[in-house]
Amino acid sequence: MSPSAAVFVVSDSVGETAELVARGALSQFEEDFQVIRVPYVSDKAQIAEVVARAAARGRSAIIHTLLLPELREALAAEAAARGVPQADLFGPTLAALSEVAGGMPRMEPGLFRRVDEDYFRRVEAVEFAVSHDDGLDPRGLDRADVVLVGISRTSKTPVSMYLANRRLKVANVPLVPEVPPPPELFALPQGKIVGLVIDPDALNDIRETRLETLGLPGKAAYASRERIIEELEYAKVIMRKLGCPVIDVTNKAVEETAGAISQMINGRETHERR
Repeated sequence: MSPSAAVFVVSDSVGETAELVARGALSQFEEDFQVIRVPYVSDKAQIAEVVARAAARGRSAIIHTLLLPELREALAAEAAARGVPQADLFGPTLAALSEVAGGMPRMEPGLFRRVDEDYFRRVEAVEFAVSHDDGLDPRGLDRADVVLVGISRTSKTPVSMYLANRRLKVANVPLVPEVPPPPELFALPQGKIVGLVIDPDALNDIRETRLETLGLPGKAAYASRERIIEELEYAKVIMRKLGCPVIDVTNKAVEETAGAISQMINGRETHERR
């Protein structure tokens, strides 16, 4: 019995892209091909070896996503000499895109995988921010890169989401006089917590507007200046106990507040590495 047909998937990185394309093409055939992935190919000796394997096996083809021109040329020459069909997935595409871009590609193996990993880290951070918003699941606070604390309407949630889209895991905890903060908050290192405060008059306007959008009376206790001052004083007491840095978000855009927090995190990480 002749061996089953095979496709050698060759890459100078992991080879996931080439294998995905290969399997997509193979779905058009009734024959059951064996897919053999050969990742991290970096020199001509490895190319000669894989082409020899394909030739010795018979009924084989090579599909590759090699970036470096010298490796693509070596594979094409070896495959032609041994009568092994081969398909270059990246070469023609890179050539066409180079014409459009007006410059040469970076030729760095593994870039797509790094971009892919970056995307998934961002998704993970956003999911973390959602599941730890407004004091949800305090047991997970120790897994956060930063924990924001402050009273209602001090931009905790929008700042959390902004930072999450920059791959930071952010939790936020509301400070309310009638509700003690979770004990997990006080177990965190000081450098992981950031307090947010705001001018009472500015917050009064924000809360009144919020109540109006909800169809509620603007003079409710939630928006009263007395209640706001009470909450802010309580929050400042908690922040002093936590020993955390405090940012005044009055008239600050979300991006500005997030930028200040990012600088704090970067400074903390630089200090920890020393």
